[in-house]
Parts: sequence; C-alpha cells; structure tokens
Amino acid sequence: MKNNIFKKEGFLGISSSVLSVAIGLFVGFVVLLISNPGQAFEGVNIILLGGFNAGAMGIGQVLYGATPIILTGLSVGFAFKTGLFNIGTSGQMIVGAFAAVYVSLKWTFIPEGMMLPVALVMSIIAGGLWALLPGMLKTYCNVSEVISTIMMNYIGMYTVNYLVSKTIFDSMRNQSITPPSYAVLPKWGLDKLFPGSSINCGIFIAIAVVILMYIILNKTTFGFELTACGFNKDASEYAGINSKKNIILSMVIAGAIAGLAGGVLFLSGTGKHIEVLDILIPEGFMGIPVALLGASNPIGILLSGLFISYISVGGFYLQALNYPPQVIDIIISLIIYFTAFSTILKNVVKFVVGKIPSKTNKIDKTITIDKGGE
Repeated sequence: MKNNIFKKEGFLGISSSVLSVAIGLFVGFVVLLISNPGQAFEGVNIILLGGFNAGAMGIGQVLYGATPIILTGLSVGFAFKTGLFNIGTSGQMIVGAFAAVYVSLKWTFIPEGMMLPVALVMSIIAGGLWALLPGMLKTYCNVSEVISTIMMNYIGMYTVNYLVSKTIFDSMRNQSITPPSYAVLPKWGLDKLFPGSSINCGIFIAIAVVILMYIILNKTTFGFELTACGFNKDASEYAGINSKKNIILSMVIAGAIAGLAGGVLFLSGTGKHIEVLDILIPEGFMGIPVALLGASNPIGILLSGLFISYISVGGFYLQALNYPPQVIDIIISLIIYFTAFSTILKNVVKFVVGKIPSKTNKIDKTITIDKGGE
C-alpha cells in the first residue's frame, strides 16, 4: 500500500509538471504568433529541436548550461523537502564563486594538482556558511527564511563586489582576474565528443550531487528526519527529532550546494568572471523554477534543468527567423510561471481522487463493520 501511495504521488507530480510545460509552450506559441505570425510554426519547431539545431555542439551547450541550474535547483529542492524556501541561492552562489576564484589566485602554497578540488571545497564551505545565518534566524528567532535569504542575496552581492575590487580585481575590465589554467574544470575529452561547445566535467559533478542528494533524502535516517521536519515540525519534535538542528543543517547543506554551483560556474574555463556590477546572478534564481518543475525530486530536478537549458539553446537560434532574442526569455518565463500551477494542479487532482471511493476504503469499512458485529 505504501508503494502505491508513492507511485500515485510520483505520477501526480510528473503529470502536473508535464501539463504545466505544455501550457507554457502553447502560450509561448501565441507570443510567437503575435511577434511574427508568418514564422511562428517554424519558430516552435526550432525551440523543440533545442540543442539538436547545432548537432553535437548544441548538445554540449545544453549540458554546459544545465550544470549550474541543476545545482541551484538541488539547493532549492533540498530546502523544499525540509519545509524551507531558500530564495538565497544567488547570494550563496556568488559567495561560493568568490571563494573558489580567490583560492585559485591567491593560495599559491597549494600544489597545482590540488588547486581545483581545494577551490571547489572552499566554495562549498563559503556557501554553507552564508546560509547558516538565515537558518539560525529561522530556528531561534522564527524569522522567515524567505525574507532573510533575500536580504542575504544583496549583502552577498555587495560584499563580493567590494572584496573583488580589493583583492582580485582586473581594473581594465571591471571584473575578477582570470583563474589560472590548472584551476579550471578539465574537459575530460568531452570537447572532442561535443566539438565547439563549452562543456566540461561540471555536468558529472552535478550528476554526482543528484545521486548523493537522492541517497541522503531517501535512504538515510538523517534524510528521513529532514523530510519529517518538513512535513510537520511539531509532530517530528514529539517523535524525538531535533527539528532545530535539522533546520540549520538543511539551510547549510542547501547553501553549500549553491556555493558549489558558483565554484563550478566561475571555474569553467569559458571566460566567466565575477563582474563588479549591482546585478544578482540569474542562475541562482533559475534554481527555483527548476526545483518546482522537478517536484523537488533530485531526478526530476536533473531532468528539468536539462529541459530548461535545452529550450534556452533552441531559443538562441530563433534569431535566424528575425525574432528578437528577448522572445525566448519570454517563453521560458511563461514556462516558469506555469510551473507554479503544477502544485495547484496536483492538489486539485489529489482532491478529486480523494473523493472517489477506492477498493481500499471499501475493505476498511467492511472490516470495521465485521468487527462491530463481532
């Protein structure tokens, strides 16, 4: 019976997400019709072809673009699973990015062969520490993590801007200095498999974190306690679970994953730099719709991250049909907007299904009647 419940929940989550994507694409098609009706059908075809528009290079770009949003999606999804709403992934990401880039440039005492793993570990630590304060405020002062993490985004952005300008600043380009070649993510032969693309081993790091998160949440006592706190904090405390500790750990782990996303993105070796601008990293916020679309399931987040990157790459080629580049941003925004309806749709379907008498309910009633007769 327990397996049937999980299967039903999984089916509801998948079906509602797929339907939300379909609605978003349909409304996007309407946008294409309004913008350029003569080429709307061809435009939709280009979007649906995604990375395949450019063959192997396009698929490589899909995997490269999906890496950071999968990681930030995992960060948001992990917090969702424990009943928290982590809006601070952008701040945690930029703090982690600064830690990784700073270590790669300034910690010259580290052997070159160890520089990359040390830099990534420091990005994990920095992101986790940046999420510690919102976790403590939530636990001990009952401050909404939504408010505190949003504020930490801007504090992180301005703090990193100041630190970059004082420590690792390239004044000619108003950005951070380029990390050394031995501190960037290796290609592992993927550049030959997907020639012309920016792909590196970061996608394997993202997949490894997906597997690790799945194991933690579904196969460990610690993951069960985190999920129990998310479902009902009071009931978990009554059962002997330390909810305060779990809330703090949940935020720290979520921040650590977001920090790793920053390290992976800015040590990609593709010319990505920390620019000293008053702009939050967009990849951080992309984690929210990716987590919603993936129903906070690690495997679902992996697939939804790949999907968002896939249509983003496809949208790049819309410019060949004289569509402005902002059109694909509108379409992605529509899909993201309608992912919020997946939760509503799921609840409606559950309500309707709950009203339909099931065989299990009939059996339970029969047993109750028989017991009463005895």
